[in-house]
Amino acid sequence: MTQILQRWASRLPFYYGWLIVGIAFVTMAIGVTGRTAFSLLMPPLIDEFGWDRGLAAGAFSFGFLVSAVLSPIVGRVIDTRGPRIVILTGVALMSSGLLLAPWVTSPWHLYATLGVAVGGGANMMTYTAHSQFLPRWFVRRRGLAISVAFAGAGVGAILLLPWLQAIILSDGWRASCVAMGVLVLVVIAPLALLIPKSPADVGQNPDGDTASPEAAAKKNGVTIVDAAWAATEWTLARAVRTTRFWWIVLGFFLALIAWYAVQVHQTKYLIEVGFSPVVAAWALGAVAIAAIPGQILLGALSDRIGREWIWTAGCLGFVISYAALLALEHSPSLSLLYIMVAAQGFLGYALTSVMGAIVAEIFEGPHYGSIFGTITIALISGGAAGPWLAGEIYDATGSYRAAFWLIIVCCLVAAVAIWIAAPRKVRVVPGRAPKALNSP
Repeated sequence: MTQILQRWASRLPFYYGWLIVGIAFVTMAIGVTGRTAFSLLMPPLIDEFGWDRGLAAGAFSFGFLVSAVLSPIVGRVIDTRGPRIVILTGVALMSSGLLLAPWVTSPWHLYATLGVAVGGGANMMTYTAHSQFLPRWFVRRRGLAISVAFAGAGVGAILLLPWLQAIILSDGWRASCVAMGVLVLVVIAPLALLIPKSPADVGQNPDGDTASPEAAAKKNGVTIVDAAWAATEWTLARAVRTTRFWWIVLGFFLALIAWYAVQVHQTKYLIEVGFSPVVAAWALGAVAIAAIPGQILLGALSDRIGREWIWTAGCLGFVISYAALLALEHSPSLSLLYIMVAAQGFLGYALTSVMGAIVAEIFEGPHYGSIFGTITIALISGGAAGPWLAGEIYDATGSYRAAFWLIIVCCLVAAVAIWIAAPRKVRVVPGRAPKALNSP
């Protein structure tokens, strides 16, 4: 397979890395939507089976927790064997979970299918997996490449969420699960076969440079601020003994609480404050629409001004989004809904465009996948905790109000944590490097 890809890459009129970005874009479009669709499935599931919200949302959270346990192993596999086997495993898990979901009759069935299989499969072929191998293909345009790939999640939501909602309304939630499972299997699996382990496997260098690796590295324009830190071969054992590692863990954990709490509970909440199911489903898709330009523009901007600023903008986006949701309880106006959608999508979703870059610029090296895979435990645990926490607080108080205020605090702390981790104090992004290094 590697030899076939090498011959094919040599004939392409463009850098193979951009093809990888395109494959990641499609994978994100389908894989993230397959997981996000849980928000659309939760209302009919609750209506049919009469489960508590905490119990139903807990399936989403439980799937995240299981995949968190597996994340360090996934990172090590990407380091040693490349992303192809990981993505294919994710396809098998997600498609089987979706195709078996129509036979759900009890909570453990829900947890096994839409929880573990779909959640674990999505983890292996979306944000966390791509964040581990895409940074190896780009240096100068690292933020831009990752953000373009991750914008696929927005496009997928635009095209697929309304389609799935229409199937739910006309044929039921079971038919929508089958349709999505087939789509995952027949589209993503063939594309995953085209992904090599690294640029070297197709005879190329990062960013498509044709010069020697040493000359290409000089051209990349990345200024090393802490030479001793950058010269260290960061293994997982060394990384976990640093405070920077744990500040990243804290920041990622708290940010993902905010991300997934609103993603899972948003549809039900909007319906309860007075919006129709169609408008609530539109809002979920509109967030993803707003995320497309936001991720691309802010991801590219992070290559110019630094990762910390874009991370802060993303956290601020979720603060504004939750504040708008709190206001919607008292005044369910379309203007507040638009603010919530824009802040969550354009600003909040930009967090993903810098996650991989933040870790890569602090712990760059041959063990980066293992390190990021371990940090993914924090990401996934936050994603698992958010929906469960919001559901439990609602069940206990009859309102989301306390949960939303708590999550606003989480966002503010998450922003501060990445400033303390300070990737800028290890490597300066190309846009802030001395002009002499940026010149050809």
